[in-house]
Amino acid sequence: METVYLFFAEGTEEVEALAVVDILRRAGIETRIVSVTEDRFVTGAHGIRVEADMLMGEVDFSKAAMLVLPGGLPGAYNLASHEGLAARIMQQYEHNKPLAAICAAPLVYGRMGLLDGVKATCYPGFEENMKGASCTGKLVEEDGLFITGKGPAAVFEFGYAIVTRLVGKEKAEEVRSGMLYNEVR
Repeated sequence: METVYLFFAEGTEEVEALAVVDILRRAGIETRIVSVTEDRFVTGAHGIRVEADMLMGEVDFSKAAMLVLPGGLPGAYNLASHEGLAARIMQQYEHNKPLAAICAAPLVYGRMGLLDGVKATCYPGFEENMKGASCTGKLVEEDGLFITGKGPAAVFEFGYAIVTRLVGKEKAEEVRSGMLYNEVR
């Protein structure tokens, strides 16, 4: 079974990480939180300590359905500076497999030059890091291999977009309805 790997660094935006994991698991998608540090316990941007499911060295990237990067500061910069993660992102990209990022984290793909000619969105003020991308400012943007989200308020739509991409619109609507999200819209 393919797995979604969500990468958690020191300073990651907790809601962007945990809400996405919650939504994907509700959809029955195997999803694992991966610490990019040497420790399974990682502290997020708002002081919430999260226990990751695994460390970077334990990931079987051959089973990666999608790689997901939550934002937050300095979390997005910590993800961007992780050479091992960059190599795995490039491998995923070269194998034409989907990538997602929200808030400040699309800067990882932008700095790697992967967003050239791609419509994308990010947290306002981070557009300068989106090398070659057409920044739309939408809450969620999907183009080619990429799903990008604007920020914390986009986390539900971002999560449902990932579910739609991986297991279909019907399952995304089922999860959305079960979470009562349709009552908010």
